[in-house]
Amino acid sequence: MAASGVVNTFQACSCVRKLGEFEDLAHALYCTRCTDTSILAQVKKLYTGAECFSGAAKTFKGLLVEDGYIIAVGADITDNFDEEEIFNSKHFIIPAFGDGHAHPLFAGRESQGPQVTGLFSVAETLAEVAKFASENPESEWIVGGAYEASIAVGGFFTALSLDQVVNDRPVVLHASDHHTIWVNSKALEIAQVTQNTPDPAGGSIARSSDGTPQGTLREPAAIELITRHIPARTIVEDVVCLDWATKRMLSSGITYAADSWVEPAMVDAYFEAEKVGALHVDIDLAFLITPENWREQVSNLQTQRERFTGRTLTANSVKFLADGALSAGTAYLLEPYLDAPNSCGLKIWQNDELLAAVKSCNKLGFQIHIHAIGDGAIRQALDTLESAGVTNRPVLVHAQLIDPADLPRIATLGVICNFQPLWMYLDPMNKELIEPRIGKVRNNRQYQIRDVIDSGAHISFGSDWPVTSQAPLQGVAVPVHRQEFAGAESWSPQQQITLLESLTAYTLGVAYQFGLEAELGSLEVGKRADFVVLSANPFKVPIHEVRDIKIVAVYKNGEKVIAEKRGAGR
Repeated sequence: MAASGVVNTFQACSCVRKLGEFEDLAHALYCTRCTDTSILAQVKKLYTGAECFSGAAKTFKGLLVEDGYIIAVGADITDNFDEEEIFNSKHFIIPAFGDGHAHPLFAGRESQGPQVTGLFSVAETLAEVAKFASENPESEWIVGGAYEASIAVGGFFTALSLDQVVNDRPVVLHASDHHTIWVNSKALEIAQVTQNTPDPAGGSIARSSDGTPQGTLREPAAIELITRHIPARTIVEDVVCLDWATKRMLSSGITYAADSWVEPAMVDAYFEAEKVGALHVDIDLAFLITPENWREQVSNLQTQRERFTGRTLTANSVKFLADGALSAGTAYLLEPYLDAPNSCGLKIWQNDELLAAVKSCNKLGFQIHIHAIGDGAIRQALDTLESAGVTNRPVLVHAQLIDPADLPRIATLGVICNFQPLWMYLDPMNKELIEPRIGKVRNNRQYQIRDVIDSGAHISFGSDWPVTSQAPLQGVAVPVHRQEFAGAESWSPQQQITLLESLTAYTLGVAYQFGLEAELGSLEVGKRADFVVLSANPFKVPIHEVRDIKIVAVYKNGEKVIAEKRGAGR
């Protein structure tokens, strides 16, 4: 077994070879014995002893699996099986999780820089950057994340503070919302971002009163002014990142996910990762479409998609950014920000251009995936989907601040709301950054998940990792209690949902988003045997203890791929 907890299916073979840096990867390119599935006898295997959750309200005991698929459950199981695995009666078996909105390659890349996630002050963050710089003198650029914007008053960060710890090399830190970067003066110098650099369309540069850049840049168009100067990563480096990231997802109980921001340079790394056995979960890629050159991007989509011929790696989606983030003041609102009365945020696309781009992608059969946080962006997205006649299960991701007039339109238009469950409590970012910007009334209107479900719309869940944890067990109870901790204020408690609804959103809801509800998302005959064994029944523990449940085992296509007890993936 690999140290990560991922089973090395081929460890008994005598022809194991190391492939470059991937010391713990299966030698998929070279070993015909290991890749020839004809040598594997098909057996009927019974999994029993623990209660199974079917993805609906009912439960049963026993799964019979053959050739990676469920062939019988519960009372319908006969004595006709070849092998049996008996679980502890306290364990609980659920369908494997899906992740409808994540960024595994970005997460892997971030893991290789200074680890500033979860630090509680600017001083701690600077100390981590200094430590990384000292331990990695060969790094030309120091790139990491993700710092919490609320650790500085007003989310105000300067290049000068980073200069105090590193001034000889460029430093780029991503904020936790991943819509802002914080850089040092060396990065600004190399990128030639000065007092005379105009704000790009769709982005902004934080400035002092004289126009001098302060050290933060918001939204992709501005962020790219800096990041395009970072030396290109090699495919090998990115495969290492994908190996790390998808192992983390698998160990958290996820067997299929979306990478919801894919640029052309990232595609080859995914193919190579699949080729060498470094892709541990099934991934659907969503190609990013931008206002600046969308026509060229769309013209290449069909060619790109034709490269994808398997089930492990697909490319069925396209991603549009309609706005930014509330924490950065760039989410597009119907009414101005209180702290910036002349601003409604950032409207990234003009209406006619977004409509034309969505029509073109829809015509090619791609699922439309629109990032929309502010009520202005959500309305623009819904108007666009309606005008374009999109019916291919379009996805509205985040959907944080829905105007009451637009809420019933979501179900009417067949739109799936992909929510991030870990965001549904009143955290420091909401209390200290967002509420002062938009006021209490609008702040408390965020994440209207109860109303969306009651309207008849479909929902699914996504982690948005590395923005927040990839582990479903860390987030699945949050929409139920909507509290930071037990006893804390419940944020807009009228929007609480049930644990059954929440688990369904992370399983069958994601499967529906992917068009795979006939194959995944519940434990039913004819579906893939992707399931997770939990240390306890989440319906029988206090709601705030769901996050403490352990992953005992993970099965993908009927094969045990995680074989040791682990935490929930923290």
